[in-house]
Amino acid sequence: MSEEMKRIGILTSGGDAPGMNAAVRAVVRTALNNGLECVGIRRGWSGLINGDFFPMDSSSVNHIINKGGTILYTARCAEFLDAEGRTRAIATCKLLGLDGIVAIGGDGTFRGALALSRQVAEMGQKLVVVGVPATIDNDIGCSNYTIGFDTACNTAIECIDKLRDTMQSHERCSVVEVMGRHAGFLALYVGISVGATAVLIPEHEVDFQRDVVEKIRQARLAGTTHFMIVVAEGAGSAVEIGARIHEAIGIDPRVTVLGHIQRGGAPTARDRETASRMGYEAVMALLAGKGNRIIGTRDGRLTDMDMEEALAMEKKLEMYRYDVLEALTAKG
Repeated sequence: MSEEMKRIGILTSGGDAPGMNAAVRAVVRTALNNGLECVGIRRGWSGLINGDFFPMDSSSVNHIINKGGTILYTARCAEFLDAEGRTRAIATCKLLGLDGIVAIGGDGTFRGALALSRQVAEMGQKLVVVGVPATIDNDIGCSNYTIGFDTACNTAIECIDKLRDTMQSHERCSVVEVMGRHAGFLALYVGISVGATAVLIPEHEVDFQRDVVEKIRQARLAGTTHFMIVVAEGAGSAVEIGARIHEAIGIDPRVTVLGHIQRGGAPTARDRETASRMGYEAVMALLAGKGNRIIGTRDGRLTDMDMEEALAMEKKLEMYRYDVLEALTAKG
């Protein structure tokens, strides 16, 4: 155990994800159980710059494991991109006597953490940071899984199942846009799970005739009278896709953009359990004297990886899932 570790801060940053509260709870209770003081920092890196903090004890995290969102709030902070903003954040850390920070979020959160730790080192001070990956996009390269993905998938599936009921009744086509600006993990996972006619993702170049029009035609020839098209936001606008379907085939699609509903709701068992283990491991890494690490899952196990090395990793979507979708689409 690191004798120098006495007080840590915890923050959530970037887009919120179901399970963040479970991770916060795990960090606070693991810290207290090991004799550490814990300070909650509201609104991410912005709160660290502006001194928006409060002491946390065990009661601070009572009854939050089942709640979506984050009790610490979250924000994006352009000011933290500049050395001047980080200097103010470092001053807050010094004022509070923080020896370490657990930052829960995605790629932007971790890049901010790395920049902070580098600047701290340049100033001859000491502050270690450990990251916990939480994003519904599941696009963190060093981790097979990120907190929030399972809940977001289940939310989208529930919504689409309900849409399918009415689409089937009216023999219509539904175009549903899910989140995923740069990654199609969510869209493809959901698409397979709802038996979509077609799924459009950023990782797969879209040939509209092949990937949408012909799939609808083949499904109709196979006797299907309703069609479900799932679109990741990074692969195109669902509204535009719907208009092109109408122009190409003559049917009148109904467009639904699920939007931020995917970020809300009570986290699933998988997200609660994974977040709890990751939060625990983050504190244990700090206690072991490890800094600038990201907790992740690799081959079914929790690991911690050097933050700089982790951020250099890319996460590629396993395209065999797309092959599965293709094989299961009705073709007569």
